[in-house]
Amino acid sequence: MTTQSQSPEPIATRDIPAATVARLPLYHRVLGQLLDTDVATVSSQELAELTGVTSAKVRKDLSHLGSYGVRGVGYDVAYLNYQISRGLGLTNDASVLIVGAGNLGRALASYAGFASRGFRVVGLLDADPGHVDRAVGDIRIAPVADLEAVAVATSPDIGVVATPADAAQDVCDRMVDAGITSILNFAPTVLTVPAHIEVRKVDLGLELQILAFHAQQRRGDAPSNGAGVPADVDVTGLDLRDAETGGSRRGVPA
Repeated sequence: MTTQSQSPEPIATRDIPAATVARLPLYHRVLGQLLDTDVATVSSQELAELTGVTSAKVRKDLSHLGSYGVRGVGYDVAYLNYQISRGLGLTNDASVLIVGAGNLGRALASYAGFASRGFRVVGLLDADPGHVDRAVGDIRIAPVADLEAVAVATSPDIGVVATPADAAQDVCDRMVDAGITSILNFAPTVLTVPAHIEVRKVDLGLELQILAFHAQQRRGDAPSNGAGVPADVDVTGLDLRDAETGGSRRGVPA
């Protein structure tokens, strides 16, 4: 079995199909849960049952990352989890800028689970003067008028729109103009963006991990060979099922 002491070839992440990229965070989360319970190996069938896909699809998806399984033994959980982290670009923190400091925005900014998934909130902004200068954890809420200045100072990889619908497009346009190419939209409206901008919605944990993958490709960074296996957590503590979401590319409903 391949061990973590070996130095694998860089993952050709540009060749991974989009459908596989969308499933990698599922495997990553389940593998993290197995690590938490000291499970050392897992078969493709077991991983399929835990993620709700077929074992053939699991094997095909993981083959894009390299050959890490052994017939009759399965996959080394820690090593496979690390390889998926590399593929998704989670071995280096991705920085997140949030615009909208209402209940949702503050919940996102204060959610401790982001750190263990490889995300770091670098800014929180709001248009309400009553929110400005309040602290959310270690973050001070800045006025939305400072969006461009904050973006220059923090170089965020991902922008989060957590504003009312009538403000979302303007905020999105300003994020794009500030150089943010990956956006997670929680506003109940369809956003129109240039073709090179990635807009995502749906489950927070899964979508942020997918955005990190695309951000890594735009930066042209090769996956890190750094030591250590990032931990993972369940995001059920942050229930966003009742939040209306929307997002599109060039006005096409997502």
